[in-house]
Amino acid sequence: MRRKSSSSSAVNGDQNVGEPLQSPPIKSSGSVISDDGDDSESCVTYKDRRREAHTHAEQRRRDAIKKGYDALVDIVPTCQQSESVSSTKLSKATVLQRSIDYVQFLVQHKKKQEEDLEKKRKEVMALKIMLANYEHIVKATQNTPTAGESEIPEEIKFRVFQQFMDNLFLSFNSSISVNNFAELSACVFNWLEEYCKPQVLKEVMHASAHHASMDYRPQN
Repeated sequence: MRRKSSSSSAVNGDQNVGEPLQSPPIKSSGSVISDDGDDSESCVTYKDRRREAHTHAEQRRRDAIKKGYDALVDIVPTCQQSESVSSTKLSKATVLQRSIDYVQFLVQHKKKQEEDLEKKRKEVMALKIMLANYEHIVKATQNTPTAGESEIPEEIKFRVFQQFMDNLFLSFNSSISVNNFAELSACVFNWLEEYCKPQVLKEVMHASAHHASMDYRPQN
């Protein structure tokens, strides 16, 4: 009895081994192919968009550079002259070099103008000081005739002025050079600073007045 049961168990075991195993359900091949196609198309579209955006950005950059070079050609005089003389378009390196040269020229020109302006300001200040000194001298030397004092003839005033101007002209003539206008201007300012100081003019005026008084003989 035991052998029969064991043999029957063996038979049952062989039958279980021989039965086909059930596998889990899988997707159809059609659905798998469809998902792969969507991913591939999405990847291609993203790359195209990136390539197109890069192309547009590069084009904008080139347009901006070209616009800048065209502006330099319109502004820089040496570039304009070359464009008008020759039909050949200037290279970018030439445009940049001529632009640099022109900027350096403008910097030097501006510096020279500032130096000239400062020099003119000093000259104007010196002239204002001299004018104030002259006005002070005139006020200090003006004397109102007292009552009963004999008036000086007009001729004496002319002689004093003439003597005064003669003395100034002697120093002026010996100090001024007339080789050219620039040198003349420089000599005039130097002469003014040296011979037209208030103290010097005062001494010249006193000498001129003394000389005129020696020639004047009041009538009794």
